[in-house]
Amino acid sequence: MYRTTVIRRALMAAVAVAFAAGCTAQAAGTTGIATPPSAPTGGAPGSPSADSKPSEPATSPSPTVSESPGSPGKVLMAEGTENEQVRELQARLKQLDHFKRSPTAFYGSMTTAAVKGFQEQRSLATSGTVDETTWEQLVAMTRKPTGSELRPPTTYELDTPDQRCMTGRVMCISKESRTLAWMVDGKVVSAMDVRFGSENTPTREGTFSVGWKARKWDSTIYHTPMPYAMFFSGGQAVHYSSDFAARGYSGASHGCVNVRDERKLSALFDEVKVGDKVVVYW
Repeated sequence: MYRTTVIRRALMAAVAVAFAAGCTAQAAGTTGIATPPSAPTGGAPGSPSADSKPSEPATSPSPTVSESPGSPGKVLMAEGTENEQVRELQARLKQLDHFKRSPTAFYGSMTTAAVKGFQEQRSLATSGTVDETTWEQLVAMTRKPTGSELRPPTTYELDTPDQRCMTGRVMCISKESRTLAWMVDGKVVSAMDVRFGSENTPTREGTFSVGWKARKWDSTIYHTPMPYAMFFSGGQAVHYSSDFAARGYSGASHGCVNVRDERKLSALFDEVKVGDKVVVYW
């Protein structure tokens, strides 16, 4: 009896240790970056719970394949799948207005919800997974996605440009779609994702012009790097943000327009001239 009691106590202690070790460290913010409250779950771009590939675990879980009697067929894609067929799935769902962002090739909670919406509309079993029947009906209702549909330049679709963007050389920046479109004489030359200041340090709206540029610059107030800075309103500038690249929309700037694609911004920096127009609008 004494030995049984000792073993039971040892097991209980091991379980307690395992639960304590299960805690994960909260990611630290970047110094000099204003961080608003956490983004809503299920819809924030870059959120592992949505449709960006999570950093952990390193490998995506495999979908369960089910061919039980009476089922619509084997499961082709499910939450956790990551491949080019998922990218095509998302692009086809977007054609029918079920998927609201750019294809990521990762099957997350947003894709699950989009598939359920399509299945419900077609009176299919709303499993949220793509079986043979769901895939066949989706393919029959849509066309083969183009290259630009599979890999669009921005996470969200570009807004219809503000009228102030339709003449001359303009960085046309939409707070609504969180995008920057570089436009020349009313034509979009390039586009990229952007984020803005927090509620306490908002990015100013209006029509401005590029006052000066600096390929390498450190904030004199927050002492953080601001590569490819193009200043348009006092200390507010369009610039690359490594924090935006790492954390997506879970952070914010101190009023600047952050860009997360350094390669695109480097090319834009070379094209933009001092005096070019900047329009920031909703």
